[in-house]
Amino acid sequence: MKLKFGVVSSDSHGQLHKDAFTRRMSQAKFGDRIPQLAETSDKANMSDPVDRVVERWRINGKFVEKRGVSNCAAYMNDPMRATFPQRWEEVPRGVYDPLERLTVLATDGIDGEVLFPNPPIQNATFFQGDAEFEEACVRAYNDAMYEEWYLVSKNFIPLALMPYLGGLDRTIAELKRVAKMGYKGILIVAEPAEVVGKTRGWSTSAQWGVDVENLEYKLPAFADRHWWPFWETCQDLEMPVHWHANAGLTFGTPVWKGYARPEAWVSAAPSSWSAMSQFMPNLVFGGLLDRFPRLKWVLAESGIGWFNYTLESIDHEWERRALWKHGIKTRPSEQLKAQVHLSSWFEAEGVRSVQIDKSHLMWQSDFPHNPSTYPRSRDVINHIFKGVPQDIREKVLYKNVLELYREDAVFEA
Repeated sequence: MKLKFGVVSSDSHGQLHKDAFTRRMSQAKFGDRIPQLAETSDKANMSDPVDRVVERWRINGKFVEKRGVSNCAAYMNDPMRATFPQRWEEVPRGVYDPLERLTVLATDGIDGEVLFPNPPIQNATFFQGDAEFEEACVRAYNDAMYEEWYLVSKNFIPLALMPYLGGLDRTIAELKRVAKMGYKGILIVAEPAEVVGKTRGWSTSAQWGVDVENLEYKLPAFADRHWWPFWETCQDLEMPVHWHANAGLTFGTPVWKGYARPEAWVSAAPSSWSAMSQFMPNLVFGGLLDRFPRLKWVLAESGIGWFNYTLESIDHEWERRALWKHGIKTRPSEQLKAQVHLSSWFEAEGVRSVQIDKSHLMWQSDFPHNPSTYPRSRDVINHIFKGVPQDIREKVLYKNVLELYREDAVFEA
């Protein structure tokens, strides 16, 4: 990776071109089911209804993501960050064009990004329909991100999606395929048993993605030994496993219907960012960290302030119940500190006090989403790292990302 500023975002979002799926999926086999933009004037498909024809992503015959065609509120010249493009021509080029994106990043003092999905992809987007359709969508996404982003610039590190519905052999086959292509990590849901069989969603899910009730498919729980061959393959291939924000979990309090949309966002977002604090015990007490000690887990857009409490609480339960006698041989906090990597974008106190080796802590800009530090990333970074030693600052801002994803740094004058 070519560096000038010494800053790499560990969590940003890459927008695929509107034709990414139609160019890569069989029209003869899937027809209008293919993810694509379609016009609609139905206000039920708009989170902010307008009297005009808009475009929305349609997948398997269902409109998804009611806010707009792309999630790029930080780059829409709206100080309230509440504007979403309603048609493709309204999407700024820096959102979906990697070369233009590099120019935009340079104005913010950022060299590169680890790329998570953008619309139409949400945690449950491809779980509708059948296994063949899901796998075709996943493969098209992985091929598109590789061809449209990674091959254009190695300053982008996209993460691959995994198919679930076709059985574990198909999941592992896609994992091996993307590893061979050059992918350095994968993105999964936290609890497949909950998300696929029946997605309850939280009260804002109609705005954020798609609700799915596909009872034809049921998947085993995250900690079930069914998944062990998958975790083992991830470990052997050195493919870190990523969870993003709430990772499809349904924790969180209901959102009061009297809120205006910006207020609803602020009331819901923190519970999403800290959802993983409630799921971490599953990672520990399911025995996966003991069983797969070289497998790395990355929590993106989930903050870090909750981590210390989680460490202390699970250690407390481990000691109190003598769980080393029941298969959990290593102290939980030691396991988490060794295998989990955290990411944050605004928590100055968190960077100073989080009880994890700073080689496992990364900074993110979340561009181009609403909470992004853009276009003030330099100011945010200077605030967060005020008084932090230079070696720690460099680790968190770029060195840890490069080490985790096995990337070489080349500084340019």
